[in-house]
Amino acid sequence: MRMVRAHIARFGVGPDGRLFRAVRGGRLASNEYSEVWSEARQVVLREQELRTAPAEVPYSLRHAADSLWIESGMDPVEAAYRAGHSLAVLHRFYAKLLTGGPAGRCQPAR
Repeated sequence: MRMVRAHIARFGVGPDGRLFRAVRGGRLASNEYSEVWSEARQVVLREQELRTAPAEVPYSLRHAADSLWIESGMDPVEAAYRAGHSLAVLHRFYAKLLTGGPAGRCQPAR
């Protein structure tokens, strides 16, 4: 939280409340996220960790959280809300988990 507060103190937030904005303001494009994500991984992960798929792209973390919530028995409505998508999307991409199927076969959509 100290880092987030320091970032806000230095850069403020956008008119829509976003912490991170594109160079010219507005939303970051997915390629911008990917570039920053890749650079951050190089700084914080060990060589062995860099060769693994988890967290290769930011979406991997979201998928892991969604899967964990569903597998732990969280109400699907709450899981969808926390993930920032609709219940229909949750059912579309996590149907195997929601019906008790094995987690290993549930792959994130790209």
